[in-house]
Amino acid sequence: MSQETYASARAVLERGKSKEWGALAKAQTTHPEMLYYLAQNGDAPVRASVAANSATPIQADEFLSDDEIEDVRAALALKIGRLLPDVPEAARDEIGLKSLAILEKLAADELPRIRGIVADAVKAAKHVPHGMVRALAEDVEAAVSAPILQYSPMLSDEDLREIIAAGAGGGALNAIAKRADVAAAISHDLVATLNTDAIGSLLTNKGAQIREDTLDAIIDAAPSAPPLHEPLAQRENMSLRAMKRIAGFVASTLVSMMVEKNGLDEAAAEEVLTAAREAISADKIDDAVDEGWREEADALLAASKFDDALVRALIKDNKRGVLLHCFSLALEAPYADIRRIFKDRDAKVVTALAWKAGLTMRTGLALQRSIALINASDILPAKDGVDFPMEEGDMEWLLASQLSEAA
Repeated sequence: MSQETYASARAVLERGKSKEWGALAKAQTTHPEMLYYLAQNGDAPVRASVAANSATPIQADEFLSDDEIEDVRAALALKIGRLLPDVPEAARDEIGLKSLAILEKLAADELPRIRGIVADAVKAAKHVPHGMVRALAEDVEAAVSAPILQYSPMLSDEDLREIIAAGAGGGALNAIAKRADVAAAISHDLVATLNTDAIGSLLTNKGAQIREDTLDAIIDAAPSAPPLHEPLAQRENMSLRAMKRIAGFVASTLVSMMVEKNGLDEAAAEEVLTAAREAISADKIDDAVDEGWREEADALLAASKFDDALVRALIKDNKRGVLLHCFSLALEAPYADIRRIFKDRDAKVVTALAWKAGLTMRTGLALQRSIALINASDILPAKDGVDFPMEEGDMEWLLASQLSEAA
């Protein structure tokens, strides 16, 4: 700063106009002693600007770390968190050590917002104090603890297991389940908490190691926990035994997904599909009569027409029961007949039903695979890749023997 510029800045300070002080507080060229003066004498917006200024001397930062205004401390936390966290200890000078001390003080701030800013800043750092990281990881506010628990390389498996054992909340457990690598012992501890969100995240985390006994525990609990059904079906590299167990209670659309994701050969796929068919036949899963599904189908058809988009959306959302009721309502056919057609798994009849409902053959193929659970080798393919493979008269004749007069 030149002598002339310095004199001009001094004049601004002496005039005491807040707007002019604000400009000085933000400028990287403002003399350090002036920034310190502004930190002590400026109003809250000026002090916040000083706190955010990387040219501010460490003495001013130390002073501002005790500021009574939240926005001032937040600006300071953002600045130091952005500049300091991953500087190796050996490379830190006295100023760096003092900045780290300020960061530790802010990490213990009474306001979750301030602690959250620090947590977000240090979540991936490798050269910050373990004690500070551990304290943030154990914070009662999930917004503070979650970034650390999900990303911090400073937390050992022992740290994580202790945090789980101490009764961590759902947000914290879910964050641990989403870590890039989750050891088998930690997965087991998470499953033991019975927290559905965390278990679901664990199942869909490719970096999570899950032992067979841990997976068995999840499968034991899953029949009465529908939120776990889709994550289970999405899990890859499961044993055939586990997949057959899962097929006994999840929606048929999820069984189809599970078979595809695990790349099963025809024999193994047939074993899994057979387990699902047996469960459907025994009314253990989603196609038993349910008035809630009938009401949902009524509402859907009142709001939109029964077409390919609606059918494929219901398949994607695993709503087999609602879909069968939609067929019943759209075709004015008894629900029991529609249900039986899909249970019988006759590819030609299912294809004819799709045609009768005005759907495309592409949707007919999805119905064969995901709703009727017809094995890949028995699926009736499209003609020329897109058309129905049977004559319309033949399809009418097939359905005449399958559908009663009216619902």
